[in-house]
Amino acid sequence: MNFKNKYILLKSFRYLLFPFSLIYGGVVMLRNFCFDKKIFKSASFNFPIICVGNLATGGTGKTPMTEYLIELLQNKYATATLSRGYKRKTKGYALANDLTTALEIGDEPMQFHQKYPNVAVAVGEERIEAIPQILHDKPNTEVIILDDGFQHRTVKAGLNILLTDYKNLYSRDLMLPAGDLRDVKASRKRADIIVVSKCKSELSINEKITIEKELKLLPTQKIFFTEILYSEPYHLFTNAKSNFGNANDVLLITGIANPKPLKQFVEEHVNSYDMLRYADHHIFTSTDLKDIKKSFDKIKSANKLIITTEKDAVRLKKFEKELIEYPIFVMPIKQHFLFEEGDIFNKQILNFINNF
Repeated sequence: MNFKNKYILLKSFRYLLFPFSLIYGGVVMLRNFCFDKKIFKSASFNFPIICVGNLATGGTGKTPMTEYLIELLQNKYATATLSRGYKRKTKGYALANDLTTALEIGDEPMQFHQKYPNVAVAVGEERIEAIPQILHDKPNTEVIILDDGFQHRTVKAGLNILLTDYKNLYSRDLMLPAGDLRDVKASRKRADIIVVSKCKSELSINEKITIEKELKLLPTQKIFFTEILYSEPYHLFTNAKSNFGNANDVLLITGIANPKPLKQFVEEHVNSYDMLRYADHHIFTSTDLKDIKKSFDKIKSANKLIITTEKDAVRLKKFEKELIEYPIFVMPIKQHFLFEEGDIFNKQILNFINNF
């Protein structure tokens, strides 16, 4: 079966699930109605809280956006992040320390903790309970970034940033399970800023305007467009830079929601590549380690590398003893604002905190 037939089959199957999407959408609408009418309570804090989220499941670039905000704020304010800690092996509130592992707080919070040691990184399923705990443990905290908190309405953030993938805009999507939306499109109205992420770098002004109209912004909402930029890969254990380029043959290891942009980047910049793809937030096992070594050894080229993502790197570090001699490199990514609007975005974030 070719790709086109597979796509048609998958699309047809998703449409068969549409009745279930109507039921799920109805439940979400009822929940939102209860919050809007204050039947369900939301807590506000006399404190700057910035929420980064989306309407869809996974893969819209929340982690790069959170890191962008950390880098913008960490030298100006005592900054903290709060995440759920998806797929961690613990429950409840936890604040990262020198002994913390990814199994205890999750891969994304662990990534924040390793990259930004001066930032307080906390996890907790109940955000409304975790926020006061952060302020108790880190009383000098001046701003909290809620990672993936848009649909958690028990906390009312002061500034909501909503991300939508350029290739899967919420305006063109359906509710789960027929589509990828976990919240109804009307919830976009709660956002202060909408970011169209993972755009092509050559996005035209005309297409920008078309998308702005399609997303039906409120007069008070601001919209920005971003692309992903890949930086020079570094060794997982030694931090040495790689000679990544056209001469390389690569084994690509990913366990993220949407590896397509990285896959495309690698395909365009190396001689050839093989790929081991795992589920999002996959916890690597000794069996996976054997598969990685076996796949790498099959590559005959002398200029061969293993490339993985920052999220996967957090979960692979436990195999340092087994992988230290391998050329395994991490591909860092950054969020870049198109149309030279990064300064405008930064100003809105800083004004929110300064005027709180």
